[in-house]
Amino acid sequence: MGTAIGVDVRGDRATDPALDAVLDAFFAQLRDIDARFSTYRADSEISRIGAGELAEDDASPDVRHVLAACDLLFEITGGAFDARRQAAAGGLDPSAYVKGWAVEEAAWRLEDAGIRDYVINAGGDVIARGHADPGVPWRVGIRHPDDPAAVAAILAVSDRAVATSGTYERGAHIIDPRTGRAASPELRSMTVVGPRLGFADAYATAAFVMGLDGLRWVARQPDHDALAVTSDGRVVRTEGMDRYVVERPAA
Repeated sequence: MGTAIGVDVRGDRATDPALDAVLDAFFAQLRDIDARFSTYRADSEISRIGAGELAEDDASPDVRHVLAACDLLFEITGGAFDARRQAAAGGLDPSAYVKGWAVEEAAWRLEDAGIRDYVINAGGDVIARGHADPGVPWRVGIRHPDDPAAVAAILAVSDRAVATSGTYERGAHIIDPRTGRAASPELRSMTVVGPRLGFADAYATAAFVMGLDGLRWVARQPDHDALAVTSDGRVVRTEGMDRYVVERPAA
């Protein structure tokens, strides 16, 4: 799905000779998911459904599960997330949910192998489990949209997912599916923290589409919080985000 993914394992398992095999299985599962869900591959199930070559009812169980989750997200977000109209061309594109979901699914390979302290970075979206060092949570930097070498905030997280949606890398590629036009110019980025990366990723996309109202919307979602960088460079956040923010550098 056009995303670089890295894994950092800590604790005793970091030197386990069997770790390489576990990571091989982790990346193999991601490649399998990519083959079925990528919108860049004409032979993926998602592309074939979008082209009318495959009926949803005939798709694999994973694809049916993801599309059902996306339909639920459409309802939860009042249409601000719509996998069936998320792409600029208006076609089927569940990527804003499926990337996080895919990483979560592959992460079970690590959990099943007894690995408890790890972080996965999928193109800036993060799953942080356990601790970086004994008793020390992972630190996740949120890139400032105006400077790739600067951060808008640093978060301390354990057993959390962190997802960011924005226009600073790919331009105005996020479409408001309710209007078919580019999302509101109020924001440069929206970061959501929650228990699961699939939903955090989708919520970040939906909240970005909502603009500043997206912060209030995320605050109403159980166990989720958000931080946004506005078009004029301000860093604003939900009240619950205070428990994660350990540093907010000057913009």
